[in-house]
Amino acid sequence: MPRISRGFGADQIYHIINRGNNRTQVFHKPEDYAAFIHLFGQAAELFPMKIFSYCLMPNHFHLLAASVYAGELSRFMQWLMTSHVRRYHSHYGGAGHIWQGRFKSFIVKADSHLLTVARYVEGNSVRACLVEKAIEWPWSSHAETVGLRERVFTCPLPVDLPANWSKYVDTPLSEAELKKMQRSVLRQAPYGDDAWCEGVCRKYHLESTLRPRGRPRKNKVACPLL
Repeated sequence: MPRISRGFGADQIYHIINRGNNRTQVFHKPEDYAAFIHLFGQAAELFPMKIFSYCLMPNHFHLLAASVYAGELSRFMQWLMTSHVRRYHSHYGGAGHIWQGRFKSFIVKADSHLLTVARYVEGNSVRACLVEKAIEWPWSSHAETVGLRERVFTCPLPVDLPANWSKYVDTPLSEAELKKMQRSVLRQAPYGDDAWCEGVCRKYHLESTLRPRGRPRKNKVACPLL
């Protein structure tokens, strides 16, 4: 199967996801989570990035970020993944793949769609039933977003937050919101209104992400009566 095209532009906001190889657990103890978050900060200094939200889960992570320069996201992620794998093997021993391979990413429109994605990211631990409230999960940016923990390398979202962000994050996404989100995750299609998505796809040659996969169905032609 051919690789899905990517569009890496300056100042575009991306939702980035990567999972453990074969969905295996990557973070086994608090020190593993803390070390990876520290790598976030180091990578953002080496390859200028604005990190808005993140959430580390036992076998995957979510990141909402914008690259300052075009193409910087690839270098940021390559350094982050490579550094983590080296640390993991040094600490736990062994060799081979830790992550599933290429990370997934899609561009997000900086309006209410960005709020939905940030809510999706910071509420991941609640949807996975690891905690009852997002603020209880220490391995995400939620405490920084609501001002209960000092920001070290994260930036405020470039859109106004609802009055009670924690309550908003803890509220489950609607079926329609989840379906649209999952489509962007699977296809790496831009997340926004239709007109904006079409424009982004034209600009970054991502038209294939809006088309359904596979061959088109053939219309069955009724056999003539003999």
